[in-house]
Amino acid sequence: MIFMKKPAVFALIALFVLPLIWSPVMAQDDEETEKKFFKKENLFTGGNLNLAFGNQVTVLGANPHFGYSINKYLDVAVSLGFTYISQRDFQYLDDRVRQTVISPGAFVRVFPVKFLFAQAHFEHNIIKLNYIPPPNTGLLREKYKESAPSLLVGGGYATGRDNGNNTYFYFSVMWDVLKDENSPYTDNLNRAIPQIRAGFNIGLFQGRRNQF
Repeated sequence: MIFMKKPAVFALIALFVLPLIWSPVMAQDDEETEKKFFKKENLFTGGNLNLAFGNQVTVLGANPHFGYSINKYLDVAVSLGFTYISQRDFQYLDDRVRQTVISPGAFVRVFPVKFLFAQAHFEHNIIKLNYIPPPNTGLLREKYKESAPSLLVGGGYATGRDNGNNTYFYFSVMWDVLKDENSPYTDNLNRAIPQIRAGFNIGLFQGRRNQF
């Protein structure tokens, strides 16, 4: 059985507790917020593409999500990512590692202004690894299965996000601050690789009137 390390546990707690504390404070400043706890018009879906190039590392993937806009400042969502990672040691051994990663998770986006956001995204990464030895060595391929927590923190730009419109394009850059030894977001020297993500957010059940 695999247990999450303490930093990952604290990060997961902070990811969900802080929005609950902050949300009522921000909601007081939003005079247009209706006195209704749940509004289907605030639901959204969407997804992004992952692209990263580092020291002998390539990362490609997709990450769909489904979430809810608590108010005009704060979005929360759950996600399910799929990532393919290729690493190769050209300098010394010329061996290769190929990984597929399934990453259920959740994130929080905070919009201080309508076109800029900060984001914290926790994931529990289930990793299947295929080791390819150097050529002409007689070594056999090996397969492993690991798991690793990650907490991607960063920010981004959103275009088209206005009151009553939760459909927009976004671009973000994030780094894994946990840097677990099995993290798919670090290189061979355990340095965090910038995660460049671009995608669309699609508002559901939205009419012409302002929703939050």
